[in-house]
Amino acid sequence: VQLQAFGGGLVQAGGSLRLSCAASGRTFSSRVMGWFRQAPGKEREFVAAISWSGGTTYYADSVKGRFTISRDNAKNTVYLQMNSLKPEDTAVYYCAVALIPRNTYYPRDMDYWGKGTLVTVSS
Repeated sequence: VQLQAFGGGLVQAGGSLRLSCAASGRTFSSRVMGWFRQAPGKEREFVAAISWSGGTTYYADSVKGRFTISRDNAKNTVYLQMNSLKPEDTAVYYCAVALIPRNTYYPRDMDYWGKGTLVTVSS
């Protein structure tokens, strides 16, 4: 099973980026998929998650109204559209899969992890 995140890069504050995470090796169309991030010197934190149908989404308060998570089950891919980026959004972003749906998600709740992609927001 592999999860590969794409789309990170350097962007100015106020700009946008779209991250993608493609899963291979098995299908996750019936599982919750999510995004987490880890800034230098900080613990990994939850960013967003989406139910298997895409009908329910969850966001950290720090990104609500700016980030949008979506998924395409036919492509086994989850996306994170990030708008109005701030320097404090700078981090390595990871996609992950949870086998058990919950109301909140912590890193310990996730069962599969992808390699991260670095997002750097300059001021």
